[in-house]
Amino acid sequence: MDHDSLHGLLTELAARHQVPGAQLAVIHEGERFLVHTGVRDTGSGAPVDRATAFPVGSLTKPFTAALAMILVADGDVDLDEPLEGRLPEFGAGGLVTLRQLLSHTSGLPSDVPEGTDATDGDRARWVARYCRAVDLTHPPGTVFSYSNIGYVVVGRLIEAVTGMSWQEAIDAILFEPLGTRPAFVVGPDRTGRTVATGHAVRAARERVVPIAVQELPEVEMPNGALALSAEDLIDFARLYFAGCPDPRPLDRATADDMCFDQLASIDIGPYGMADGWGLGWARFDDGAADVYGHNGTGDGTSCHLRFDPANGSAVALTSNANTGAQLWDALVPRLRAMGLSAGDRSAPEPPVGPVRQALQDDCLGRYINGDTEFVVQPSPGGGLLLGFGGAPHSELLCSADLRFIMRELGSGARSPGRFVTDPATRRIGYLQITGRLAPRR
Repeated sequence: MDHDSLHGLLTELAARHQVPGAQLAVIHEGERFLVHTGVRDTGSGAPVDRATAFPVGSLTKPFTAALAMILVADGDVDLDEPLEGRLPEFGAGGLVTLRQLLSHTSGLPSDVPEGTDATDGDRARWVARYCRAVDLTHPPGTVFSYSNIGYVVVGRLIEAVTGMSWQEAIDAILFEPLGTRPAFVVGPDRTGRTVATGHAVRAARERVVPIAVQELPEVEMPNGALALSAEDLIDFARLYFAGCPDPRPLDRATADDMCFDQLASIDIGPYGMADGWGLGWARFDDGAADVYGHNGTGDGTSCHLRFDPANGSAVALTSNANTGAQLWDALVPRLRAMGLSAGDRSAPEPPVGPVRQALQDDCLGRYINGDTEFVVQPSPGGGLLLGFGGAPHSELLCSADLRFIMRELGSGARSPGRFVTDPATRRIGYLQITGRLAPRR
């Protein structure tokens, strides 16, 4: 592995997947590599450099988790006490703990409802309205279901404990000691740092269209407001390395706790996303060692971070196109051939062989998580179609154990999912896609 080979690889894959600009940062066998390619905005043609910040989307969550864990280490909040005392406005706070919020086992719905005021950053009022006990989709501590709403609550908890806004707290308590100057895609103070523009590659692959604005409600800043470079991401990952000297602002025990899998007693895990989940980090089983990380997508951006705390390796990719996920999928096996594991596996192939009609028929119906409704209906040609409360969106290619590949109509993009049996009824009780678990209604 060397600088020139990594630069050539990134340039090749960015061109293949029509990604205007990207950064790749690697720590491998004690060496550090930083390469970048392309432009940060096709409109201006301004080049990407090592300091360009990319909207990292949900990769904001591990930073929010780290800030919350610093408060735990300081004794300001307890991981396992119900949060009603700290957050009186949190209606489900008598049932839910910080540990459950950070590990996506709180039972809160997955996504902030559509129509949330984009400029409303009053998290206390929002939590009071949308995070009542009656809003829980699952009993807390029983299943994994990826929840953006859970991290809104974490952001509100940080504000209540520190007396600062989430943005002020994460800058002062986490980034300033790291020597990192973050940018924010929304909010009152975005800093003067240069931020890459997202781009949409049209399905026909004839045009690459800039997306000028990141459509993120301010209440969701703890979920997805950060913009950082690939170098910033691997600098953060170094805090979790076993041999990292003086890993401030995280002490060694806190860093280790964040990587400890929380799902041993959980009935339904994060199928389709990872093999386990810690306190902010996804865990990927890579055979001899576990790799940790997170993905993040913004409007026309796709970013990825993986690290192995045992051997001190890390890889971060930032990209400014919606096809960045395909770039990452193509990059992972190439890095593996160079001796660097990113923990990810190849995209799943469609299952082979027929599925009994009775099994498929048992999957039909409505599955609901918060405001999101999934409708499974029969396909005219046989098989199953999935719609999100409206017209069919994807076909489901099922295997005999009712795991499936969701293949989008039109684009052909694929992602894994499954139906899960309810032990009480022995019938299909849940639909799980991208880590989100929707009970059948």
